[in-house]
Amino acid sequence: MCGIVGYIGTKPAADIVLDALKRLEYRGYDSAGIAIQGKDGVKIIRKKGKVDELKELVAKTPLLGTIGIGHTRWATHGIPSDINAHPHRAYDVVAVHNGIIENYVTIKERLKEKGHKFISDTDTEVIPHLIANYLKEGLDFVKAVKEALKELRGSYALALLREKERMLIGAKKESPLLVGIGEGEYFLASDAPAIIARTNRFIFLEDGDLVILTDRGIKILNEAGQEVKREVQKVNWSPLMAEKGGFKHFMLKEIYEQPRAISDTMLGRVSEEKGEIYFEEWKDVRVNRIRKFWMVACGTSYHACLIGKYIFEKNLKLPVEVDIASEFRYREPPIQKGDFMILVSQSGETADTIAAMREGKKRGAYTLSICNVLGSTLARDSDGTIFTHAGPEIGVASTKAFTTQIVVLFMLMLYFAKKMRMKTVKELREMIFHLRKIPHKVTDVLEKASLIQDLSRKYMNYKDFLYIGRGINFPTVLEGALKLKEISYIHAEGYAAGEMKHGPIALIDEKMPVLCLSPKDITYSKTCGNIEEVISRKGKVILVTDTESHEMANKVEEVIIIPQTIYELQPIISVIPLQLFAYHVANLLGTDVDQPRNLAKSVTVE
Repeated sequence: MCGIVGYIGTKPAADIVLDALKRLEYRGYDSAGIAIQGKDGVKIIRKKGKVDELKELVAKTPLLGTIGIGHTRWATHGIPSDINAHPHRAYDVVAVHNGIIENYVTIKERLKEKGHKFISDTDTEVIPHLIANYLKEGLDFVKAVKEALKELRGSYALALLREKERMLIGAKKESPLLVGIGEGEYFLASDAPAIIARTNRFIFLEDGDLVILTDRGIKILNEAGQEVKREVQKVNWSPLMAEKGGFKHFMLKEIYEQPRAISDTMLGRVSEEKGEIYFEEWKDVRVNRIRKFWMVACGTSYHACLIGKYIFEKNLKLPVEVDIASEFRYREPPIQKGDFMILVSQSGETADTIAAMREGKKRGAYTLSICNVLGSTLARDSDGTIFTHAGPEIGVASTKAFTTQIVVLFMLMLYFAKKMRMKTVKELREMIFHLRKIPHKVTDVLEKASLIQDLSRKYMNYKDFLYIGRGINFPTVLEGALKLKEISYIHAEGYAAGEMKHGPIALIDEKMPVLCLSPKDITYSKTCGNIEEVISRKGKVILVTDTESHEMANKVEEVIIIPQTIYELQPIISVIPLQLFAYHVANLLGTDVDQPRNLAKSVTVE
């Protein structure tokens, strides 16, 4: 979720690029940089921190020229620093990059043997070096880029310059990139907000496209190297609408980003062929010493851990204890040396989770953090870290961070299952096969959004909701109820369906809608009985299920059908309609969806 900008025209490029980077700040970033080609070649200024700090440096060292590129970085490889900030240069080639290059280590080692010297910890730096290597072999700039792209595995959106060559090259694969068309000028951008104030005419590039921008115009080559024409689209968005990608709220945009976020979190980490999981940023531990797992988190991340408990215990046959981080230190948890502690936080700055991590380390546990922000306190201070690649999450109510946390926990289980020999290669391959299908199945649910919006309109004025589910669906309904509470301010409770008779059933009447998760899993028949209990007391049931032949379908008020998957991955699909329902209810009620009252995105005090 970094920001890319490129410009070629007749105006001062530095002013345009810096202004565009400023407009991309909403995406979240940890450093920024700019490269401008002038009479004396390409000059680069980059800085850890904010775009305003970069502007101050540029003001002291003016960059003169009418062609340039810029970048705001959200770190994935290498901590936030001046050295790791983009643009990156190799000889006379300069690059900015969004995405992840899976095979950068292999490429880097090969180029080192040829005398190339690297100064950063990033995956991006191999790209200009690889292009420069082909230039040394006698290829022209465009051909060198094409050959380099053939070697890259992973995702990328690229903007490239070469000294003393008046040309801007862009390339796209699984990461957004568009071309803006102005009057006698052209732009590259990762997102429309960067340049919406300067043009509203865009070409949205397709995967495999390579675009060449010169003063004479635009040329687009597809993956086969053939010149193609792409439609010029006129977008009538205001700058604020553009920041949100045309969505009304960041939360809705982030709900719809989940297929991409889940794919990015898997990228370069799964091999279906080998039945293996790879975590480049996390080094191996001696799994034979693990006697017990602890999972500790707050809020939505706590619900992800509850799901993780089901995933781990079912497949690894080791005990998992899940704690709310704010309670962890005050109950004298019996952690011992050899225990494995997993701490989950979107920001990596959650105060209670950090405190729990330090308590666990003090007691001899190995601490592994799962978070979304490289360089955060939790990432720095844990023994190991695995990053989700959800990208910045602007809305306070977490959505894509939650689903990507579950993906990491599932992949972590597969990793341990292989090391502990708890699964055969065939079984691992099958589970990875189902994991790879999840982004498409989430997309299928998102396509039912209009149905869920209609339901929201019907139920928006109810004051109390009960959410029920069994097994791995129980933590999912906890998360669904939390979403409704957070952003609509409607009272909602999540319960294990088997607890109905132990109190909550007393609340059931025609004024208490009950949302029930009931996929065709091992808890199906029992959950059907719970639905009968609600109906017999005049409760209105909203049923979310993965089977059209659900035996209660003709008895309940509403039915939402979702795709089927394996038990461990069901929550990722099941939670999507719950997120959409909460969003649409809140939107219809007119609450501040992105910044609900009394809440903060990152809870940095206890």
